[in-house]
Amino acid sequence: MAEEKISNTLGLLLRERLKERSLSMRRLSELTEIDTATISRIINGKRKANLQHLERFAECLGVPLIDFVEAAGYPVEQQEKLQTDMHASVDEIQGVLESSNIYDNQFSIERVEQKLENYGLFSQTDEGKNTILKEFDEKLQKVGGVGPFINELKGYYKKFTSGKSTSFELVLIGSVLLYFIIPVDVIPDYLFPIGYLDDALAVQLTTKSLVKT
Repeated sequence: MAEEKISNTLGLLLRERLKERSLSMRRLSELTEIDTATISRIINGKRKANLQHLERFAECLGVPLIDFVEAAGYPVEQQEKLQTDMHASVDEIQGVLESSNIYDNQFSIERVEQKLENYGLFSQTDEGKNTILKEFDEKLQKVGGVGPFINELKGYYKKFTSGKSTSFELVLIGSVLLYFIIPVDVIPDYLFPIGYLDDALAVQLTTKSLVKT
C-alpha cells in the first residue's frame, strides 16, 4: 500500500504540473525523450520512476528536483544531512555511495580536484563565463536553493559577476561554480541527492584555497 501511495503522489504532482503548463504526456515525452507509455505508467502508478526520469521531469517542468524525489518515495534524510555538511569527509561520502548501491566508481578527492582544475580554465573563456551567467540561477532552482554549501555558492556567484576579485581568485570561484552547474562531474547529479555530495566537497576545497590566497 505504501508503494501505491508514493506512486500516486508522484502521479498527482506530474498531472498538476502538466496542467499548469498546458502540456500533454506526448509533449512531455518529446521534451524529456522518455517514452509516452513509460510516462503514462509512472503517472498512473504502474511503474516507479528512476532518478534519471525524475531529473528530466524536473528540468522540463521547472520543478525543484527534490520535490519529485520525495514524491517518488526515495529516501533523502541521510544524504541531505551530508549534502549540507561542509565538513563531510571523503570516507563519509564513500560510505554513503556504497550504501546507496547506485554508484559503483571509487570516489576520491583527487578526481574532484582535477575536475576543478579543468573547470577553472574553462571559466576564463567566453563560453565558460556565459555558462555561469546564464545557468547558475536555473541550477539553483533545480536543486531547491537550500543548504550551507548553496549559500557559499551564491556568495561566490556575486563575487564572480562583480569581477572585483583577483584573477587567481576568479579562476577558483569560476571552477566551483561550473562544477555545480555542469551535471556530469565526479558523481553525476542525476544520482540525486548523493550527486551533490561531491559539489559540497568542491565548495569546501575552494574555500580552503581562497583562504590561503
